[in-house]
Amino acid sequence: MKLALLAEKLGASLTPAPGNNVDSVRNLEITGVAGLEKAGPHEVSFLTNLRYSPLAKRTKAAALLVEPNAPEFPVPTLRVANPYLAFARALELFHPTRRFPPGVHTTAVVSPSAKIGARAHLGAYVVVGDEVVIGEDAVLLPHVVIYPGARIGERFFAHAHAVVREQCLLGDDVTLQNGAVIGADGFGFAKSADGSWTKILQTGPAVLEDSVEVQANACVDRASVGETRIARGAKIDNLVQVGHGSTVGENSLLCAQVGLAGSTTVGKNVILAGQVGVAGHLTIGDGAVATAQTGIPSDVAPGAVVSGYPAMDNKAWLRTVAAVNRLPELIRKLRSQER
Repeated sequence: MKLALLAEKLGASLTPAPGNNVDSVRNLEITGVAGLEKAGPHEVSFLTNLRYSPLAKRTKAAALLVEPNAPEFPVPTLRVANPYLAFARALELFHPTRRFPPGVHTTAVVSPSAKIGARAHLGAYVVVGDEVVIGEDAVLLPHVVIYPGARIGERFFAHAHAVVREQCLLGDDVTLQNGAVIGADGFGFAKSADGSWTKILQTGPAVLEDSVEVQANACVDRASVGETRIARGAKIDNLVQVGHGSTVGENSLLCAQVGLAGSTTVGKNVILAGQVGVAGHLTIGDGAVATAQTGIPSDVAPGAVVSGYPAMDNKAWLRTVAAVNRLPELIRKLRSQER
């Protein structure tokens, strides 16, 4: 693809580097996309943080995706409001998604009462239970299991070994990566007088709204009563646990190994970084951010940025960590003064 055509498709303004011939830059053949350090003379890279400008100045890339007000570089620039998003779209241009032909594999088991929309692809050993409804253009790769009574919208894409349990509701454009489990039993047990545990039935479905993606080996548990709901556009990373009766708001991100205890309410546009743990029956406000390994035992205000355990304001946490790192030195000074 010519660099000028790539710029057009990405909605970017092409700016030649100082001394470049404009026509040769526009006609430069682009074959792919790569990082700053590995990009070659026919690949495009991107720069979203000017801290990495020294790398950008040494890059061998054919061109850089940068913000409109970025400085000049020794290579041509594609100036666009959101370089990272443009980078993602460029990847799609050079690596188009594989299309799966309609059809049902001979080893798939589909209940006669299931209703599956047009152009569906059902791979080997797929199982679709009684009274399931799936919309058009679905792709179910090998060993996907859909329990009875599930309702799933259009353009559903389930990678191998994904599971949707009974009565769960999924909207349009939902993607389940390998091993994702939607609607497994929530962790509910009542203690008996003799110390044994009696299982509490988990009767409420898990609900995934439109454009939700749940990545590999993540679990969204069903509720004991009511429902567990993941709102439109939310993204759930690998090995995340969403406890029963929880709600995750629109466009929120739960990064790897996040754990939500039961009945947690996460607002819109929240980011919980890797290994954040959230106690149950609390609320995280819209737009809040919890940095990696934060432990959240109480409500978090909208827009707050929190860190550490127990979760506190991120700036206060950074000052605390800095003070802790100085403790050995301070103890030595105190002991010296005591002597």
